[in-house]
Amino acid sequence: MCGTWWTGAEAFTPAEAKRLADRLEIHHTPTHGSWLNMAEIELSALGRDLPDRVGDRATLERHVQAWRHRRNAAAAKADWQFTTNDARIKLRKLNCSTRVC
Repeated sequence: MCGTWWTGAEAFTPAEAKRLADRLEIHHTPTHGSWLNMAEIELSALGRDLPDRVGDRATLERHVQAWRHRRNAAAAKADWQFTTNDARIKLRKLNCSTRVC
């Protein structure tokens, strides 16, 4: 996943950076909302959909692959209901503009 943090690209020679980049599968973070929250939501959904006992790794991989296909086919999306105004109300104690920091 790509965030807005420093990527460390300046630390590698162009050849080494290309070698490392070729090994990556890039997933850009969403424009709105936290990618970490989305990852937690997806892992929670996966955990709820898996059977209580899976058995071995191959069986787990089959279950996860089937779940991934169902989830992608359903085009599941996060429903962000926490608005900017909600955040201002909930986090008003942390706002430096209303108090001395």
